[in-house]
Amino acid sequence: MAELQANLAKLQDHLQRFRDEGVTNLIAGQAVPARSGATFDNVSPVDDSVICSVAKGGAEDIDAAARAAKDAFAEWRDFPLAERKKVLHRIADGIESRAEEIAFCECWDTGQALRFMSKAALRGAENFRFFADRAPAARDGQMLPSSTLMNVTTRVPIGPVGVITPWNTPFMLSTWKIAPALAAGCTIVHKPAEFSPVTARILAGIAHDAGLPPGVWNLVNGFGEDAGKTLTEHPDIKAIAFVGESKTGSMIMKQGADTLKRVHFELGGKNPVVVFDDADLDRALDAAIFMIYSLNGERCTSSSRLLVQSSVAEAFKAKLVERVNRIKVGHPLDPATEIGPLIHKEHLDKVTSYFDIARADGATIAAGGERTGEAGCYVKPTLFTDAKPGMRVAQEEIFGPVLTVIEFDTEAEALEIANGVDYGLTGYVWTSDLTRALRFTDKLEAGMIWVNSENVRHLPTPFGGMKASGIGRDGGDWSFEFYMEQKHIGFATGQHGIARLGA
Repeated sequence: MAELQANLAKLQDHLQRFRDEGVTNLIAGQAVPARSGATFDNVSPVDDSVICSVAKGGAEDIDAAARAAKDAFAEWRDFPLAERKKVLHRIADGIESRAEEIAFCECWDTGQALRFMSKAALRGAENFRFFADRAPAARDGQMLPSSTLMNVTTRVPIGPVGVITPWNTPFMLSTWKIAPALAAGCTIVHKPAEFSPVTARILAGIAHDAGLPPGVWNLVNGFGEDAGKTLTEHPDIKAIAFVGESKTGSMIMKQGADTLKRVHFELGGKNPVVVFDDADLDRALDAAIFMIYSLNGERCTSSSRLLVQSSVAEAFKAKLVERVNRIKVGHPLDPATEIGPLIHKEHLDKVTSYFDIARADGATIAAGGERTGEAGCYVKPTLFTDAKPGMRVAQEEIFGPVLTVIEFDTEAEALEIANGVDYGLTGYVWTSDLTRALRFTDKLEAGMIWVNSENVRHLPTPFGGMKASGIGRDGGDWSFEFYMEQKHIGFATGQHGIARLGA
């Protein structure tokens, strides 16, 4: 309790500036209100209190930000690469120096537990350092000689890009999109999710304090139907990088069609963790619990479907129920808390609606299945058992601390169940049989698969999904493939024959 009280006191200091000034937009290097003067309240899911007012940007603000990004593009495109690297490293330095402020604000803004958010800023700094070190080589290409030509390739930044980020772990995910865009030489207009705007403003401020030229990074707060739509349709914006729901991704693709927008989507998931009877069951249990109940279950890579072989299912479920019932739900700034409140009452209603859906479909609620707390958006960690593959709780993305257990008998049945959803983001396979792991992962429809492991990110590897889970890949050189255009130049090496039409 003493530690919680101390953290709450620190939080007040970190939030005071935003309570006094609100969260502003940042356009062409200037902190500005919305041009309409409109604001909206940012409410904490912890206790329903108003954190601060936020500039409610609209079409005019997006247009100004897009024009600023266009005007700044040539300077940033041609910025000396060694200097670009230094700027991005200074951004990482700034993130690390304000790591506590970022973590505390993110906890209060999103409801995420401090035990996870304390590392979010450091992950963000790591993202900037990773792409800073790659920035000098971003334009590097290949030399592909032929009998008559010396063919060379190079890459150039695509231009101003729009970045639309979600409300779950918003700080880290913003860095994951913005760092490679800047390293590639693009300018950006960032529209963060309206439910979690605070740390996006901190991050943009850090970037400008680090020496980023005005207009390279513009921030406009607002709602999807106004600011977001204008961004996805704006002719000066050459590409959209979006993280969020699959349905919204489809809308963005339609909105960007008239201007031939390039799109990169990281969308929803209904990810399976498949546990065979020859697995290390204790480690599999730890990983399955961690990947659905950490971060309040509000993560795209969560293992929301547990497929367990029937020969070990009863014992595995018994241990699972016991563990889920012991997960500590509480105040996000309490170091002992494992699950905090969900992001917003609207999302809380969505998650809890699946409790009645599960009952109606014939699943058993073996743990949780109800709200908790007198204020805020708290829900007990929930476990559905006796589920069938076709049930809605086994097909639809719930995006909360809710796990659905499905039993299987054979490897073929497990594969059919695992692939039998619209999504294909991640998969987790637990087995001691290497040949089975090779067979299963080859047929599993997922962009990322971990064998005998939870999700452990390695930054050079490709991150993204199949089917309704997205388009494109982040990470390493894959990020540059999105934010840059490939060019080929052929130099003749001699006097090769040229057809003489009309001679």
